[in-house]
Order: sequence, then structure tokens, then C-alpha cells
Amino acid sequence: MKIAHPLLLLFLSLLSCDDDNEKDPIPCIDEKITELQTKEVQNPPAEVWKWEADDSVYYYITSDCCDQFNYLYDENCVVICAPDGGFTGNGDRKCPTFNGDITKTLIWKDDRK
Repeated sequence: MKIAHPLLLLFLSLLSCDDDNEKDPIPCIDEKITELQTKEVQNPPAEVWKWEADDSVYYYITSDCCDQFNYLYDENCVVICAPDGGFTGNGDRKCPTFNGDITKTLIWKDDRK
């Protein structure tokens, strides 16, 4: 019985750890995901990526199909730029120059068929 108590505490403490915090988007990005889920499935399916660069966090959301910009949002859901997409595929050319590597993490993909 002496071993069961510490093991139970360890188990409960592991359950309380929130590993999903890293992937959880901010509320306004959650709203954008909810909005995407109310529309028809895009082709290719919509994706939301978390970009971490230069001590800042951004959210990249793909657009539907051809010749449309894919937008990059800041943590306040303000459009920063379109890194790619559009008629040329090169975006709007208004993105900041990032000094270091950009860590990109997929946080949501529309898996509807």
C-alpha cells in the first residue's frame, strides 16, 4: 500500500500536465477555425499553422485553391501579410524579414471529406 500512494500521486500529476497548451491556438484563431468548419471543405483542405519566429508567434491559415493568398496573422488576429499564394504564388511581398529560423507547427487541419 505504501507504493500505491506515491504511484497514484505521480499518475494524477501526469494527468494534470497540459501538453496540448503548445498546440492550442488563441481564441480569435479558434474562431477562424470554427468559421472554416461551417463552410464547405476547401480544396486542398484548410490548415492552420503556428509559426514561431524572432520571439513572436504568428498563425498561418491556408486559403481555398487557386490564386488566393494564404494569410499570416499576429497574436491579435491582425493580418500581417500573405507569405504565399495569389496569382504569382509569391504572396503580397509585405511580410517582415525574419532573422532566424521559423518553427512551424500544424495545429489544425480540416479532416472532413
